[in-house]
Amino acid sequence: MVPGAQEQGRSELPSALARTHPKCLAVGPHWQSMGSRSRPSSNGRLRLAVDLRAVAVPGVQSFLLPLLRAFADGAEHRQPDLIPTLAAALSLSESEQAEALPGGRNRLSNRVGWGCTYLHKAGLITRQRGVFQITDEGRRVLQQAPAQIDVAFLKRYPSFVEFSQRSAGGESPSRTVIETDHGDDPDDVMERLWRGRQQLVGGELLERIAAASPAFFEQLVVRLLVAMGYGGSYAEAARVVGRSGDEGIDGIIKEDRLGLDVIYVQAKRWQGVVGRPEIQKFAGSLIGAGAGKGVFITTSAFTKEAREYVQHIEKRIVLIDGAQLADLMIEHGVAVTPERTYVIPRVDADFFDQG
Repeated sequence: MVPGAQEQGRSELPSALARTHPKCLAVGPHWQSMGSRSRPSSNGRLRLAVDLRAVAVPGVQSFLLPLLRAFADGAEHRQPDLIPTLAAALSLSESEQAEALPGGRNRLSNRVGWGCTYLHKAGLITRQRGVFQITDEGRRVLQQAPAQIDVAFLKRYPSFVEFSQRSAGGESPSRTVIETDHGDDPDDVMERLWRGRQQLVGGELLERIAAASPAFFEQLVVRLLVAMGYGGSYAEAARVVGRSGDEGIDGIIKEDRLGLDVIYVQAKRWQGVVGRPEIQKFAGSLIGAGAGKGVFITTSAFTKEAREYVQHIEKRIVLIDGAQLADLMIEHGVAVTPERTYVIPRVDADFFDQG
């Protein structure tokens, strides 16, 4: 399992995503909600770019000074108790306070945790049994009224330099990932690396799909739907989802293994964007198929008008573009294989509290 990936037994396209809209759904470009974008390169291949600066919660370096000020009263503080204070100091909205890392951990809590670690390593606060308290050096820093405290500021302390430079086998020190262009904490660095890797693989998947035969594309879509929990077995799903003969599939599939409901599926390897007229035809097809839910999959993209259309009809329709298709393939292990697994450790504070 790659860093940040969430384990899911099944992705329920029409039902789980329905929380964002009661009647219909439109899945946008890959990582669009996180500020990423996809664009064609000069050779026509899909090129994906990641930009984590769209994250609303600022980097860990922005937390250091207000965090140290929170300790100015000299009292003992636990990390969870500091979160509301930091949220107020940085004027974070409720939605910003609720931001989560891909693994599900709260981003604000994560920032506060790394901020406490940085200040502790510099000797500005002490830590004992999960409780933090300001030191004499921390008070002296606050008396100087610095404009900011960042990594460069903390490097005046040898203990922090030692923390940020770990010896590699006794040879020259190798820097740990505590400094990035945007002042992210190490978890953000891992997140960026993971997303970049995932999008590179996604771009290659789309290239290979475009070069594959229509029959291969049809098998791929059926395998993906079964991997996501639809259609029962592969053989059952392949029988229900029929071939349309126009570089795609067109048919119905079970929403669950018991077949309590069905979903109308259309998947096509289009070169150009899919517009509203095609989605209108698809919505009409749901009636003939006796289905109340539909999934339209394309290897290209949807126009703005197409996405707006599905937001104003009673039928539940999910639009999956090429980038989202690649994302789902990676998430459910279709046409990809894990190359290496990384486990990201985190100290169990409760374990030490019991000591």
